[in-house]
Amino acid sequence: MAFNLSELNERIRSENLFVTSIQQEIGKVIVGQHVMVERLIIGLLCNGHILLEGVPGLAKSLTVSTLSRTIKTSFRRIQFTPDLLPADLIGTLIYNQKTGTFETKKGPIFSNIILADEINRSPAKVQSALLEAMQERQVTIGKKTHGLDDPFMVLATQNPIEQEGTYPLPEAQIDRFMLKVVLGYPNKEEELEIIKRMANTNGSIKVSNVVSPKDLIRARKVVNDIYIDEKIHHYITDIVFATREPESYNLTDIGDLIEYGASPRASIYLAMAGKAKAFIQGRGYVTPEDIRDIVWDILRHRIILTFEAEAEEITTVNIIQRIIDTVEVP
Repeated sequence: MAFNLSELNERIRSENLFVTSIQQEIGKVIVGQHVMVERLIIGLLCNGHILLEGVPGLAKSLTVSTLSRTIKTSFRRIQFTPDLLPADLIGTLIYNQKTGTFETKKGPIFSNIILADEINRSPAKVQSALLEAMQERQVTIGKKTHGLDDPFMVLATQNPIEQEGTYPLPEAQIDRFMLKVVLGYPNKEEELEIIKRMANTNGSIKVSNVVSPKDLIRARKVVNDIYIDEKIHHYITDIVFATREPESYNLTDIGDLIEYGASPRASIYLAMAGKAKAFIQGRGYVTPEDIRDIVWDILRHRIILTFEAEAEEITTVNIIQRIIDTVEVP
């Protein structure tokens, strides 16, 4: 590891300067929510999609729109509603009477950063159209497939307390989200700052562009080169396998509580997110603490619990805590 570590650390120092700049620019508008902001940056660095869940008023949409203003790229907000059609999302073919041909009219999905606001309010057909875009980075209109620009990132929000007029997201789509970030209320000091800042603002707070798509692409190459020791790889594998075979890790008490464990995509995303976390902190290698910090947002939407767990009011957070406390740390 040492043969390239100093060189890699130097590359990280030169390429991760925009991370602090993004945090500072978002901090002009958003008070607190430091974990959410960091997770959004991890998503950018890993080319992954993020699901934000929280009650109304926690600045989910505002944070995403503010993030988009820090990047010199295109941004579209799509308000998901029960009457939304796939064509409203990806586009459609329109007949041109002058030429006698069908022309492609591209939808709002053809942007770099997509805010899918209240994503669980749209029906299955719309979810299927979005699924292709998220996974394949392409959409199909008529018989033609259109590639999406890089970077392409879906940042979706959903409200956990309102169920009327909503459609549960398919498990296949939930698994495509790299991270599921659950937001909590601000503390008292943060709430006081929110009042002072937002109640006396005459206009919108200006946020500067501090990073370009080229900067992100260069940073991703550096993130990809960050070192992960074989012991960390085994640690990641043990955590994921503990969700599938808890008895093998002396977790017999949760064996009847898990219906389905995490998929291999969880292992991939844990490794990628660990690298991004190390990059943000200016390190050329991943530590077990990086994995333990990010594991909650990777696993919470990938573990499906049994009816018994729901009856006992046991959540995925409880399951993850048991796994983290039990699996041996390298």
